[in-house]
Amino acid sequence: MVSTKHSEELRRLARSVLQPGFVGTEAPDWVLREIGDGLASVVLFSRNIVTPQQVTRLTGRLRAENPELIIAIDEEAGDVTRIESATGSTRPGNFALGTVDDAELTEAVAADLGRQLRAAGVSLDYAPSADVNSNPDNPIIGVRSFGVDAEVVARHTGAWIRGLQSAGVAACAKHFPGHGDVAVDSHHGLPVYDAGRARIAEQALPPFRAAIDAGVRAVMSGHLLVPAYDPDLPATLSRRILDELLRQELGFDGVIVTDAIEMGAVTGRYGIGGATVRAVAAGADAVCVGGENADEGTAALLVNALADAVLAGGLPEERLVEASLRVREFAAWSGGLSPAGPAVWDADGIGFAAARRAIRLAGAVRHALPLVNAPHVVELVPATNLAIGKETPWGVAAPLGERLPGTTSVRVSREEVLSRAGTLETRALAPASGRPLVVVVRDAARHAWMAQALAELVAARPDAIVVEMGLPGTVVPSAAQIFTHGATAASGVAAAEVLAGAL
Repeated sequence: MVSTKHSEELRRLARSVLQPGFVGTEAPDWVLREIGDGLASVVLFSRNIVTPQQVTRLTGRLRAENPELIIAIDEEAGDVTRIESATGSTRPGNFALGTVDDAELTEAVAADLGRQLRAAGVSLDYAPSADVNSNPDNPIIGVRSFGVDAEVVARHTGAWIRGLQSAGVAACAKHFPGHGDVAVDSHHGLPVYDAGRARIAEQALPPFRAAIDAGVRAVMSGHLLVPAYDPDLPATLSRRILDELLRQELGFDGVIVTDAIEMGAVTGRYGIGGATVRAVAAGADAVCVGGENADEGTAALLVNALADAVLAGGLPEERLVEASLRVREFAAWSGGLSPAGPAVWDADGIGFAAARRAIRLAGAVRHALPLVNAPHVVELVPATNLAIGKETPWGVAAPLGERLPGTTSVRVSREEVLSRAGTLETRALAPASGRPLVVVVRDAARHAWMAQALAELVAARPDAIVVEMGLPGTVVPSAAQIFTHGATAASGVAAAEVLAGAL
């Protein structure tokens, strides 16, 4: 067994390639100590965020230990939001922006986000998703993608990166080489992208080429198996994909960051320490950890795993040095950033305007609107993937109630529908008797129980208005439908405005 008592320089090198998360709204003592001992990055999640002022204080305290500390955040400004996790994003997500298909608007929305993040002291954003959502059954990407067409996604990936980076915050295109054509959530298992190289080049790589052309400073690897390039190792652990494809063929020279290294797709086989070592050996420069494992023990385990691997010969020291150097070059750039002072982003303007432009109507909705009487709103609630904060509110009932006093609402889950006979009658149809009925769904075409419940409600109430806040489907093609192309707070407000006749 290799000793974990390594030279201080080797341990500093190992710390410098980690990007750990932590618990709390103030900097823990262990994080401050680790920064003093060579930790070059940290990552913020929703659990670290209460108010903009609090985040600014937090990042200031962290940087007091190292002015060049990289402070990252997983903020997509859509359904996946950290900076606005308690309220829902005031900007629409990627799918809505791709639906509008105005690259200048996308760039402006991202620049607005960048100003907010820079004011908070953030220097690296794990966004945008450059994945092409070519598989409608994809459980992890969906509306996080700009669309189903590679050209559209490429166009908006480049625009989003230019916008964010114009505000002094680095973008990170993810999840290389493309997570859109899979049917497994990599938080739990290993997805397989089983396409040939020609198909991958046509379908998945154009947005990453656009990201590189736009000057993206970081790329995040995806935890998926791509047999056309490597039949044995997930992309995050594959030198063929990270070095030969991303570095050599595509010419990317920025920082390669791993997706959260504790995810089941890579830890299920290699463990968290083994996955970390293999990722750095394959060409990753920074290891993201802490979405779930956000403790001092995990950080220490990974430092030891990297140092042990160098001493045992499983990780060339020059590869660890190369990764550390690339991270430190990035850190030197980010150290030139400073909080931009008072909030300068357009909190009430561009995001909501963009969400309004993404609204699409179908069926008899134009004849059913605006609502004259306060409706009963039924929101069918799916289980969401781990990328979406469970605390993040979504829906139409709350903003519609502000515009139409007397609006009532109910939320119905899969468990209620399947386990209690008559749930739809008692909770949805009966309270809507003599009143308008609005049914709100999220990816109904992907959830059989939701599609069935929606069909039953529309059959009983053909005059119901359906609001789809996920990927558009054709579950009830004859119904009056409103498509928001995302479930952000801004999208909910836009839908409520349509229903109430304000838009």
